[in-house]
Amino acid sequence: MLKVFQLHVSIATFAGMVADGLLCFFAVLLAASSLQLVPGTAAQSALTAPHIFLFASGFAMVMSLLYAFVGLYRPTPIAFGAMLRRTLVALLVGGYLTYLVLKQISEGGYASQLMLSVTLYLLVGLVVVRGAIFAARRLATTPRVLIVGTGPEAQSVATDLMTLKRVSRDVVGFFATDPEGAQNGTMRGHPVFSGDQSIEDIVAANQVDEIIVAVREQRGGGVPMDQLLACRIRGIPILDLAGFYERAKSEVPIDSLKASWLVYGHGFVQGRARQFAKRTFDIVSSSLLLLVASPIMLIKLDSAGPVLYSQERVGLGGKGFMCLKFRSMRTDAEKDGKAVWATKNDSRVTRVGAFIRKTRIDELPQLFSVLRGEMSMVGPRPERPTFVNELKQVIPFYDVRHSIKPGVTGWAQVRYSYGASVDDARKKHQYDLYYVKNNSLLLDILVLIETVSVVLFREGAH
Repeated sequence: MLKVFQLHVSIATFAGMVADGLLCFFAVLLAASSLQLVPGTAAQSALTAPHIFLFASGFAMVMSLLYAFVGLYRPTPIAFGAMLRRTLVALLVGGYLTYLVLKQISEGGYASQLMLSVTLYLLVGLVVVRGAIFAARRLATTPRVLIVGTGPEAQSVATDLMTLKRVSRDVVGFFATDPEGAQNGTMRGHPVFSGDQSIEDIVAANQVDEIIVAVREQRGGGVPMDQLLACRIRGIPILDLAGFYERAKSEVPIDSLKASWLVYGHGFVQGRARQFAKRTFDIVSSSLLLLVASPIMLIKLDSAGPVLYSQERVGLGGKGFMCLKFRSMRTDAEKDGKAVWATKNDSRVTRVGAFIRKTRIDELPQLFSVLRGEMSMVGPRPERPTFVNELKQVIPFYDVRHSIKPGVTGWAQVRYSYGASVDDARKKHQYDLYYVKNNSLLLDILVLIETVSVVLFREGAH
């Protein structure tokens, strides 16, 4: 389970939740201390340890989850105004719920005084902390990177390094692995170093902190492995294309992927301990969600026909199972019986169906498949046999996704908004490979938290 902390996206998410949780915790302690200094208040005798520490811990946990639920930790950039609105919504909801609980358990009527003080301290703290983080990022030294290669892959890596904030780097230049590439003196405003120069010398002269090998085919002598090994021994981190995109975009690019990387790489842990933890998590989470969502599942459709329908999907080990869903399309959606890709704004979707698809309500009956053990709460989306046979022919390593149970939600669903074609399926498969490789209990929790954000703000479809 601890390997999930090696994932940069998870580190950022959980670090953000911990930091905001600590801010909420200390806001409660400061508010309680301030009220105790005011003579004649009921809070003087009530706000004492250990009760105030328990209250502060509970408030911190609630607010951290609410911040996550409103999407403050998602990797997709949001405008400052949207971030401010979502923060205020989380603060108002969390503050009001905490006030109601505190009002019921308190005897001195100090709930309103305490929560008002907590809110003021928290707002000040958020401004100070966010401002300090922004200033630290501006002052921090950007790591310097040498890109090995001059082809389309190298240029794509350079673009990502300059545009993705999570992996922002200062590109020192490109190291040419072929004579044709060495003829270019510059590329994208950066120098191109010829193969006549040693990578070790280039690294030393330009204070390079990291090397990215952006060459799809490394055989044939173009990539100087002995020089790269010498740099690695000196402590310079070296990433290949698959490793870079796994870190940068939380996906595994299949165009540059080799079977050897899957065979010898880290991850793909499916031991008994992991299976037991995942099955326990599935039973507990699906049971709780069924209990909470039971009133929502009493829906009425606006078209003739059954409310529920079952459809064969491909599950663990490539075996088929019947997947249960709320019907969101007309009953004649596939008149000739031939499977058809669902498209965005599909005319076959009913008015109520469009709503339940956007909010994922149509997926709720799949919770029974989770309890039966056919599905998991988190995993690759189960596809129909016809589509699986088609996609296996055009997408490399497609069967890898069937090494684990399909999920009600998944890493691809919260990272890629819509999938209605082979190209979309290829893109989502890259996210599924990332999940299969790095799956863990904490990653499952992260996916469920982000699913709440996607549903609340209608950021995706399926």
